[in-house]
Amino acid sequence: MIQIIKRAEISKTDNFKIRTIAILLSLVVLAMFLLVIKLNPIEVYASLIKGSFGTTYSIKQTLIRAIPLIITSLGISIAFKMQFWNIGGEGQIVMGAFAASFFALKFPHMSKFPLLLIMFCAGILGGGLWALISALLKGKWKTNETIVTLMLNYIALKFITYLQYGPWKDKRAMGFPKIPNFTPNATLPEVFGIHMGWIIAIILVIIVYIFMKYTKKGYEISVLGESEKTALYAGIKIQKTMYIAIFLSGALCGIAGVIQASAVSRTLSPEVAGGAGFTAIIIAWLSALSAPIIVIVSILFAALLEGASFIQTAFGIPEAAAQLIQAIILFFVLGSEFFTRYKINLLAQSKQKEENKNE
Repeated sequence: MIQIIKRAEISKTDNFKIRTIAILLSLVVLAMFLLVIKLNPIEVYASLIKGSFGTTYSIKQTLIRAIPLIITSLGISIAFKMQFWNIGGEGQIVMGAFAASFFALKFPHMSKFPLLLIMFCAGILGGGLWALISALLKGKWKTNETIVTLMLNYIALKFITYLQYGPWKDKRAMGFPKIPNFTPNATLPEVFGIHMGWIIAIILVIIVYIFMKYTKKGYEISVLGESEKTALYAGIKIQKTMYIAIFLSGALCGIAGVIQASAVSRTLSPEVAGGAGFTAIIIAWLSALSAPIIVIVSILFAALLEGASFIQTAFGIPEAAAQLIQAIILFFVLGSEFFTRYKINLLAQSKQKEENKNE
């Protein structure tokens, strides 16, 4: 039989080799798919890069896509570090955006700085408290956080849809179901042609890195994730630590929601998260829950998304084909994670054959 053996550790060189081979294999398989639909793979690959980094505009758009991915991935990584499987980033983004939108629509003529400050505070509470629901249920009744956080996503999305068609429907939209746009006072300003969410993202990366590496609470979260028995022996308060970690996880997702609603959508809608909550799960996992690496992986993911949108228009291919291109690359990249953690022992099969011959 072929043996699958868990690696004790893997060198950076071997890790890099495995990931490089995975990317090359994805490009080979993708080339075959592109040839089947009668496209030149080299032209498509060149357009993929051009669509994400080829012009000043495309670079800006890639960075704008990366901002919510970075911030949400930071939030997801805190929960994952404690082995609390927060799959509810999407809902936490939405509820953070909802809380901020309440003040943006209620006080449209308030001065810009205090209004934005209130919106961010509301977003932090909205996302944090929404995430805390799953932590409280787990602490009280040992519920499965994966299922609870996933289901809370749909409740949040349907709640925004209700507002869109009901109490928050824009009366000036001639019957079209939409929530009113924010005033300029509730919109994040731009810095170097990109909304200042990129500055917030950089600050949060530094804060999360310091928090997880050099603070007592960050250490407690890591210990709790490694072993609950060790945490108990060390005198760590399990439930309190879990509640703090999950609130912070949701709060970061809520901040992403505020930025998306204020700077990108400039209104509230069920599409405000744009799938960032689900994509962040993959990014956090590929980044090994490391804040600096999250930045790099998020930008690469954003580049893939932006490039795929570009080639869809440039080559006139259907949306499904563009999504399949993304899926093939992601499949191989995620698949490489298996080989960084495990190795296949083919000698076990040959040894068994020799033993059978000897018998």
